This record gives sequence, structure tokens and C-alpha cells, in this order.
Amino acid sequence: MAKYIIGDIQGCYDELQRLLDRINFDPTNDIIWIAGDIINRGPKSLEALRFVKDLEGSADSVLGNHDLHIIAESVNPNPSKPPKEDIQRLFDAPDSDELLYWLRTRPLLLHDEENKTVVTHAGIYPKWDIATAKQLAQEVEQILQTEHCEKFLLEMYGNEPNIWNESLSGNDRYRFIINAFTRMRLCDHEYRLLFDFKGHPDDKPDDQIPWFELPNHFDPDTHVVFGHWSALGFRNIDNIVSLDTGCLWGGGLTAIRIDHPEKPIYSIPCKAQKEIKK
Repeated sequence: MAKYIIGDIQGCYDELQRLLDRINFDPTNDIIWIAGDIINRGPKSLEALRFVKDLEGSADSVLGNHDLHIIAESVNPNPSKPPKEDIQRLFDAPDSDELLYWLRTRPLLLHDEENKTVVTHAGIYPKWDIATAKQLAQEVEQILQTEHCEKFLLEMYGNEPNIWNESLSGNDRYRFIINAFTRMRLCDHEYRLLFDFKGHPDDKPDDQIPWFELPNHFDPDTHVVFGHWSALGFRNIDNIVSLDTGCLWGGGLTAIRIDHPEKPIYSIPCKAQKEIKK
């Protein structure tokens, strides 16, 4: 059995199939985890989501910010801003409710203890250790996985609070947790989440720090794998592994095999979706 984590797909279904061919994926024996953002922006969100869901026990995914946005849009549509064509196809599909329910009930964090690997979409807030991160992820998952999460999905948007405090409660607490797991890139020296900059770290403001460069409480033997930051690209330094290599923007789609002692990387080049503006 081989076990892989794959970076952001974002509706790039054809590229996903090419990557699975590249790694000789066998759904009867192998497992894939997705680092979030299965859907949105790309051309085949419906096909990508349906494919991953239908793999059942051979695949899982953490929630990404784009996944959450489409889930929120599905339960709280905005008549003045209709979804783009690809997402409308997803909403109109006969199995749309089943697909979106499956997506909504995905975790924010997956932990493979045997292979000492954790995956989330954007990373792990450096003030948290792995056990705390798992506990906080489960708090939000319990809300999202109920049948009555519409109000919460409306209130999850926003950049505040931007610094963690265990005394946070209610939607402020849940919003921070979601932002840390699905939107985080940079922090300041006080560990405040900063959301304006999305480029490469070489171009960031001097007073902003990539979350993975701050002192943290992670087990140094555990690999923390994330996606989300396409401008960052692939990196594997001190067991912090970034897998979003910008398939949507003409980069690559990348996987890491986590059950192998050398953690090999596999990547295929992707066709740019030129009609999409970043």
C-alpha cells in the first residue's frame, strides 16, 4: 500500500488524473489525501469532487478556504452575484446535495500517526501543538457537520480576531480556527494572522513572517503538510512541506508519498487556465 498527499486541485480534474497515472495509483490498495480546495476556479470542479468522493475509503480531503466558500454559497446564495459557470454546474448536478454534504463533512485536519504526518489546508498556527490543533479542528467540524450550519457559514467570514486566545468563544473562536487552518500565510512577531499579502515570501513586507518560520510547538519528527500558498510553491524544510505548486496557474500538481522513508515527491506540469484571472 502507498499513501500520498496531493496539493490543491481547484477543479483541475484532468491534471489530477494525469498525476494519479504518474504515481500508478491503485484505489484497491493505495490511499490519497487532498490538502484542501478540491473545487473552485478550475474548469471541472464537479468532476473532481465526484471522483474523490467516489473513491470512498481510498481518499479523503481536508477543507480548504475555496471549499468552504462554495459550501457557504450553496446554502446562502447571493442573487446579485451568481456563481461562475463551473460552480453552477456543480449546484445543478443531480447528486449536488450528496456531493456538497460529503465535502462539508470533511475534516480541517488529518493526522497519520503511523507515518508521523499531519495535513491541513494552510498549516498549523505555531502557538498550537498537534494535539491542540486536532482538538480545535474538531470543535469547528462538529458545527459544520450538523444539518443546521447555515447561520454559522454566514458568520465565518472576516479577519478578526487575528490573534489566538484560549478564552475566545462562539463565532470569534470558530472564525479564528477556520482562518488559521484555511487562510493563514503570514503573521507578525506577536503571532497575529495577516491576510493582505499573497505573493512569494521574498517579496513580503519586512515586518511579516511566514507562519512556519516562527517558533512553534510541533513535534519535530512530525511532517506538517499544507497547500493554499501557490506563490510559495513546493518546499520541504524542517519537516514543513508545502504542496500547492500552482496547477491552476500553469504550474504543477504535486504529491508526496508519506509512507516511504524518503518521502518522494511526484509532480506533473499543468496547462494554465488562462481564462481565469488570479
